[in-house]
Formats: sequence, C-alpha cells, structure tokens
Amino acid sequence: MTADAMLDTPIANDASAQTMAIILAAGRGSRMQSDQPKVLLPALGRPLVAHVIDALLATGIQKIVLVVGHQQELVKTELNEFSNLIFVTQLEQLGTGHAVQMCGTQLKQHSGPVLVVTGDSPLIQPESIKSLLAEFQAIQASCILGSLHHDNPAGLGRIVRDPQGNFTGIVEQKDATATQQNITEVNMSTYVFDSGHLQWSLEKLQSNNAQAEYYLTDCPAILKQAGYVVEALPVLKSCESLSVNTLEQLQLVEQEMQQLGY
Repeated sequence: MTADAMLDTPIANDASAQTMAIILAAGRGSRMQSDQPKVLLPALGRPLVAHVIDALLATGIQKIVLVVGHQQELVKTELNEFSNLIFVTQLEQLGTGHAVQMCGTQLKQHSGPVLVVTGDSPLIQPESIKSLLAEFQAIQASCILGSLHHDNPAGLGRIVRDPQGNFTGIVEQKDATATQQNITEVNMSTYVFDSGHLQWSLEKLQSNNAQAEYYLTDCPAILKQAGYVVEALPVLKSCESLSVNTLEQLQLVEQEMQQLGY
C-alpha cells in the first residue's frame, strides 16, 4: 500500500470492536538481575505481561500481537494459557518504533484502531483503555496517547504542548532540554493509532537521537506535523505510572496490586 493510500484509509466507526493490540515485550531487562525475559517476571504469581493481556481482554480486545525477542520460545510457552496471541519477533533491539515495524504484516491486514502498550506495565487499567478508544472514535483521531501528570517525571518522555495547550510532540528524557525536563505531563507508552496512519508514520522514522534508535514516540509528532488529529489525553491513573525496570519497582508494583485487590 502506498503512503497516500494508507493516509486515505478511513478510521473505523466502532473503535472498541475493531481494535488490534500490540504489546512490546522483546526486551531483556538486564537491570532485573535475571536472564529471564522481564515480561515473565512474576507479579503476585503471574507474569507481568499476563496482567497486561488480562486488561486487554477485559476491554473486549481479542486480536493481540506480542512482539518478542529475548528467549522468545520461553515467552510463548509461559503464555500458552492464552489461545489468541499472535507472536512477532524483533531480533535486533533497535527501539520501540522498530518493534512496531516488525508487525508490518499484521498492520497491513488490519484497518481499525491499533492500541500499543508495553509488556512491563501490569497495572494498565481497562477503564483507561476504554477512555482512550472512546476519545479516538469521538474525535476521529489519527493518534491518541495516554498521559498523566507525574510528581517525579525523571526518566520519562515529556508531553510537549504549544502555548494554547495543543499537543506538539514527545521528547525523551535524554533528548530533552532543561526547560522540557521541567514538564510534569508524561507519556506512559499507551497509544491508539489509526492503522494506516501508523504504517505511514513508521516509514518516516529516523534514528537521529541520543540512543540511535527508532522511537515510536516520534510517530505522533510526524502525524501532527502532517496535519492529522493527534491528542494526548491525561486519563491514566497514578497506578499506571508503575512499570518494572528494577527489583524495587517490582516490589512496588506488587504492593499496589495487593491494595487494588488483584
């Protein structure tokens, strides 16, 4: 499909019924002091990514693509309780944008909304997903991204807005100016894209950043600059800011899950 054809793809009328989810789960998790894939680390006795899948299924999403890499066969085995998963392999770790690019076949076969989430954020809430999908449908968006205001945004991508409050882009911590690092509204790597628009923006990605990686976070800005409707919606709950990159964070996640009655 040409870029022009992808951009002309109509946005689905029934977002909730036609959504495909992509879970990014290829990382090694070297800071976890374990060779086990990070997404398989247990939180209250279940793999982190299993909690993510549970939340997606609770919203009614049935088409779920899991991007795997490190010890991919182990990931597939550990998740055999889920019969509807589609596995895609990311052999090289070249960034989140590259991970979604590996789903090219699935994206070309899908014409509705695409939800992209990470596999190490087990506290993602079905209500938040439903809010993002509802807004996506209501404003006929090209992309909606979930955000929240964080008391300690260090290490997180900042939501950049113009003086009128309109979304203009996302800047990663390592690429942020001193002024941008003072922004408290942060990106939590939860996106809803129109499938055709996502494919087009993925083709535009470049790796001219501090990490020399292809950032999925660049896609919303690419679409915005092309004149498409892109919004950051601060509907995520505080618990959804908890992802797992260290053993200490894993303990915090388990404590929060216990308090929420998981």
